[in-house]
Amino acid sequence: MLAFGGAKHIVVVDFVHIDTVLLKPLYALVLIEHGTRRTHLPGVTAHLMGAWATQAARNAPMDLDLGGRAAQVKYLIRDRDSRFTAAFDAVFQAEDIQIPRSPVRAPRANAVCERMIGTLRRELLDRILILHEEHLRRVLTEWVHHYAHGRPHRSLGQLTPDQAEHEPPLPINLAEHRVCCRAILGGLTHEGWTATAA
Repeated sequence: MLAFGGAKHIVVVDFVHIDTVLLKPLYALVLIEHGTRRTHLPGVTAHLMGAWATQAARNAPMDLDLGGRAAQVKYLIRDRDSRFTAAFDAVFQAEDIQIPRSPVRAPRANAVCERMIGTLRRELLDRILILHEEHLRRVLTEWVHHYAHGRPHRSLGQLTPDQAEHEPPLPINLAEHRVCCRAILGGLTHEGWTATAA
């Protein structure tokens, strides 16, 4: 297992603000597993309120449980945004997850989340015009899937988040394989893989 020590027990969470092409604000809640950088998207909304954030929090443990990882989580790091209400915290505290809040004006205290949001902006949101809430949900869902399955991460030794929990793949001789490529998000980015040469 390549998950980094205690990092596998930590998830980080934050809101992402996105403006549509008509300058209507939209918000997404992102949750990141610290050790593997696996990212989850519990929800997207045009009306960011504490009640919505609490409902999105209820969706998050179910998403983590799909991989059987929710029981490993011991800490959820979040900032002091007022939309992270006591009810939001209670959802995770019911699962015996402690919630340390990052200090005021200290974005580096939640650096993994801030870095992922920066990557999300550079690789996706700065390059595409978002039309409406459903469009944002579709685009983010596809990008999060790519982020987990097809995008290598320097902090993971050039593995994808899905590979980070397993042994790295064995080196191969590229002369014996052909490299295949598929477009993601209409060609905004690409994923490559190897197939045995015919």
